[in-house]
Amino acid sequence: MNKIKKQPWPTKDAMQQVYEMQLWGNNQTPFYSGEGSHKLEIINPYIKTIASFLNDFKEPISVLDLGCGDFNIGKHFVELTKKYIAVDIVENLIDYNKKTFNKENLEFFCLDIAKDNLPKADCVIIRQVLQHLSNKEVINIVEKLYQYKYIILTDHLPNGAFTPNLDIISGQGIRIKKHSGILLLEAPFNLKVKEELLLHSYELGNNKGVIKTILYQMF
Repeated sequence: MNKIKKQPWPTKDAMQQVYEMQLWGNNQTPFYSGEGSHKLEIINPYIKTIASFLNDFKEPISVLDLGCGDFNIGKHFVELTKKYIAVDIVENLIDYNKKTFNKENLEFFCLDIAKDNLPKADCVIIRQVLQHLSNKEVINIVEKLYQYKYIILTDHLPNGAFTPNLDIISGQGIRIKKHSGILLLEAPFNLKVKEELLLHSYELGNNKGVIKTILYQMF
């Protein structure tokens, strides 16, 4: 019997499939990161919140966007930063973004953020990315976050009390199906921070959960 070969890039293959099969929907563009990156009532308050944070600095800071997707949101922050580095695991998505978005202080890289070394920056934005990743990959990412001054994390969480950080297989789905969500300060991630601040919260309604954006100031 022939052995089944293990996929060398399981997460990369899964996310590539999401875009190829339009599993997050389609808006007549080659790449679409879903309603969470396009629905105005979701993204407009978020964009306003992050823009306000970036504008609070006397001098523009550098930002690393981990899991930039189709860049429908990140594009609003580039001019507010000294340097904006956008990263995603899907190579042809990054190639498309490079051709579509062109600013002097903007760079795109194709990286597996759980495996590869990450670029330097003052602040990291991780928007609705960790919710799609296994605990092992999240742990690998958390270990790299201590090099940054600020972490802005956005994830989809259940309403009310829930069991945090239940494990999943990386891919399209998220922990909400298990009535769970990512809480980085709790086991097994145990991120150590100087300060935690809730920046924004959006209720999806119909008991579909809440999208929370939290700022972590690191030591």
